[in-house]
Amino acid sequence: MSDPSLKYANVERERRWLLDPTTPLPGGDDVLTIVDRYVLGSRLRLRETLAVDGSRVRKLGHKVRLGEGPEEIACTSLYLDEGEWGLLLALPAAELRKERRRLRIDGRVVAVDVFAGDCAGLVLVEIDGARDLSPADAGLDPVAEVTADERFTGGALAAAARADVCAALAAYGLVPA
Repeated sequence: MSDPSLKYANVERERRWLLDPTTPLPGGDDVLTIVDRYVLGSRLRLRETLAVDGSRVRKLGHKVRLGEGPEEIACTSLYLDEGEWGLLLALPAAELRKERRRLRIDGRVVAVDVFAGDCAGLVLVEIDGARDLSPADAGLDPVAEVTADERFTGGALAAAARADVCAALAAYGLVPA
């Protein structure tokens, strides 16, 4: 496959860290409930976000890796209306649910994701494009950086069984409740 065109894409250079699920998390109003549906057999993701104020955003995302690992991704998004959303929901998909708390540090967003379902007990911190920023800057004490660990990518987590998630966490000394 040839290199993807970046004309309409946003390049994400996310770093991810594991947090101990017993760590107290920051509060705040900037909390989203997120449901991701990874369309089977594709690089497509349907995302629905629900904010505390009741506002809802639905979009279709296309993700293409720019290298061998998950560290650099070209993302393209389309915002969907009710009809489009309903049509695309019929596609077979693996689902991932989480609550995201967004913190702002020096004008940049630090996302703290608390997962549900088969991924309950998993807490990840994500920072996009900030090589000089770490969870410690947000007052968080990470267990380990897992940026290159495929088991902690969204698509892998959506497809993972509970036992797989527990094994991945145990590899870092964490035991989910």
